[in-house]
Amino acid sequence: MKKTVACAILMALFLTGCGGNSSPADDGSTGSGDGGGKRVVNVCSWGEYIDEDLIYQFEEETGIKVNYQTAESNEALYSLLKTGAGDYDVIVPSDYMIARLIEEDMLAELNYDNIPNYAKIDDQYKGLSYDPENRYTVPYTWGTLGIIYNSTMVDEEITSWDAMFDEKYAGQVLMIRNSRDALAAALLDLGYDINTTDEAQIREAYELLADAKEKGVYQAFVMDEIFGKMEGGNAAISMYYAGDYLTMLENNPDLKFVVPEEGSNWFVDAMCVLKSAQHKEEAEAWINFIAGTEANLANMDYIWYASPNAEALEQYPAYYEETYGEPLDEELYNIMAAPKDVLDRCTLYENLPAETLTLYNDLWTELGI
Repeated sequence: MKKTVACAILMALFLTGCGGNSSPADDGSTGSGDGGGKRVVNVCSWGEYIDEDLIYQFEEETGIKVNYQTAESNEALYSLLKTGAGDYDVIVPSDYMIARLIEEDMLAELNYDNIPNYAKIDDQYKGLSYDPENRYTVPYTWGTLGIIYNSTMVDEEITSWDAMFDEKYAGQVLMIRNSRDALAAALLDLGYDINTTDEAQIREAYELLADAKEKGVYQAFVMDEIFGKMEGGNAAISMYYAGDYLTMLENNPDLKFVVPEEGSNWFVDAMCVLKSAQHKEEAEAWINFIAGTEANLANMDYIWYASPNAEALEQYPAYYEETYGEPLDEELYNIMAAPKDVLDRCTLYENLPAETLTLYNDLWTELGI
């Protein structure tokens, strides 16, 4: 198959500010110790979510230095933005968080004249509920949330969210460490809408989650730590994202992925520019570069997340075969780019009302994660 996570980690050591804790240059004059006067763009995205070669290519083509950092989750990113700890130009949040940032007047409207590659984004990823008038975003990737399990460590084929709460797997389950996804698993298992605002339903989902935690079902609540744990056979079951599963599969062929029968979340992550951005021209240049077909093909090949660029998604099987000398496995392609019958069982997260967000926060705090 393709690259390994070890390679990704080694490459990441060369990136500026990886880890999301250091502050990028805020005056446009320097880029990680470079000489004064250099143009920069400060980008924050998720871990294991870009082909690092694209950063160097963009810098070489444009002369713009990229300060690239990561955040753990949408909620962690939001906290960084609200506390002023992250001085970014471009961010790559998920749909529901984008809607929240727009509602709170934190995003700048884009000048799409500076982003001609936006025309290559498939129409099905435009005009969605989080940005209905296409004013603030350029889609970056899309995918599904599901269950990853080690077929040698369970005694059945997993098809339901029940597995995330089952005592028979006590100590072998990894629950995701963000409130929206964790509570979504519980809501789905109970037969509820992942966008429900019904307090009783949300509290019932919380009780399912809290009960499983109290009974020792969960080995840990994780984000990027999941890679080492699942690849190393240190846990049997987890919930995570399809693209990351395909990365893990390269290092552990015993792993399987399923979108449970009760349905799940499908998501779109999109590039946005903050209203506070100090380098908007550079930010739009970066977004245009990443939205291009060549960049999307390289990125898809590296991170295993589906491209919203229609040309790139159509060309990827041929690109893969030309690159590796063998055809792309259809099953793997359908996990990366879920077909219609799978997406029909999935729902996009919506931005929840303020009182529901407060409830989520309070319950997550009560859970003690």
